[in-house]
Amino acid sequence: MTKKVIVYTIDPCPYCINAKALLTRKNIPFEEKKLSRADHKAIMELYEKTGMRTFPQIFFGEKLIGGFDDMVELERSEGLEKYL
Repeated sequence: MTKKVIVYTIDPCPYCINAKALLTRKNIPFEEKKLSRADHKAIMELYEKTGMRTFPQIFFGEKLIGGFDDMVELERSEGLEKYL
């Protein structure tokens, strides 16, 4: 069973664009959850869940993969498919 991929993004964010592009190139479907910089409550709730202050924040199922750089490192070392 393939895990659902969720990418939390915020604008403007070049790392968010790159993360979505990598997932698209790998034919990995994902759901984007776009947050507004003005929505402090949603940002704080996500921070409390992940401990991360940067975007994107990428989940494969319930597992936090991390941000764009983390996802690239996983792709290089193990392949993203392992986490699906």
